[in-house]
Amino acid sequence: MGVTHDHDLPVRADTARILTLVALALAVLTAVGVVVLRPGDKSGRPDVTKLGLTSEFHDARVEVATTGPCPQPIPGGTDVCRLARVKLLEGPDAGRTIDLDFGDSPNSPDLDEGDKVVMAYSPESPPGTEYAFSDRQRKPVLFWLAMAFAVAVVLLGRARGVAALVGLVASLAVLLVFTLPAIIDGRSAIWVAVVSAAVIAFLALYLAHGFTVMTTVALLGTLASLILTAVLAVVFAELAHFSGFATEEATFLSVAAGSIDLRGLILAGVVIGALGAIDDITVTQAAAVAEVHNADPTLSSRQLYLSGLRVGRDHVASTVNTLVLAYAGASMPLLVLFVLSNQSLSTVANGEFVAVEIVRTLVGSIGLVASVPITTWLAARAVSRSERQPSPDPDPA
Repeated sequence: MGVTHDHDLPVRADTARILTLVALALAVLTAVGVVVLRPGDKSGRPDVTKLGLTSEFHDARVEVATTGPCPQPIPGGTDVCRLARVKLLEGPDAGRTIDLDFGDSPNSPDLDEGDKVVMAYSPESPPGTEYAFSDRQRKPVLFWLAMAFAVAVVLLGRARGVAALVGLVASLAVLLVFTLPAIIDGRSAIWVAVVSAAVIAFLALYLAHGFTVMTTVALLGTLASLILTAVLAVVFAELAHFSGFATEEATFLSVAAGSIDLRGLILAGVVIGALGAIDDITVTQAAAVAEVHNADPTLSSRQLYLSGLRVGRDHVASTVNTLVLAYAGASMPLLVLFVLSNQSLSTVANGEFVAVEIVRTLVGSIGLVASVPITTWLAARAVSRSERQPSPDPDPA
């Protein structure tokens, strides 16, 4: 049972019953979608390790780090290399030491004695070449950062913050257990994304905000906005003739797992990416209507709607900017490269990689904008059916 809001929407029992029945019907449809699109077993999935993708990694520690002559000449490069000797801390060869050499270039790892690193292990490789440097060990840093985030959320949100964290974990579980395996198994990516988004919306909203009328209204607004987002994503991906091969990862996937619909992956990314911002907007709008009604219970449905809409306009203005900047920030290296190439803005935007991000941002933003009037109208209509304070009887005199 989730936590309860102290500013829930005041509605009559029959209105609450109708909203609950609609939510239950959508939950049943979502459950049917999960069953129909559920992934199969792993036995039929492609083995990407045959294409050189390593799946086994082991921790190691740098014992010695220095610079010196390269063991093997580097054609066209320097004769000085960064050298390191690492000791495996786990795996079948724990305790074994391995010598590494890197070219003395800016992208070569600058290792120091005592640094923790990760070694890729390929048991089928020739003896002496089974291990290769993969990356630095960053798990401890990520763990403590995640702990700091969790503590901050709990300190501010208390019980509601704990529920929000549980919802976050549940959302990640849905993506890892259902969404990605189903897409890998060749299910329709857009339908998998819609069903996954619905499951996440149910879990995240009810866990974080409780089983209240306000949460149910926010849920209905979220699902309606996600459906609109999915339809727009399909339409504009078709109009833009996206191939899905804009990145090296996509090309690799097409070779390793031909059953995956790469265009569908783009559409799935649009829907999943828009979900977080949309449910934030819908909860805010439902809460805004509740607060306005509590402040003046005599307002009509239209007045409630217009008041809530005024709150939503400001929220949308800042959230849309957040979405655009988030996508731009994730693509900064590519954008810098385009600027250095002296290409025009229209030429840059026309490239599929950038065009995909533009469609993702704008379609997601349209869904975000649409969630404001949809949720506000639902909340205002629900409150309009509630028991309003009766007007005083006219003076019989």
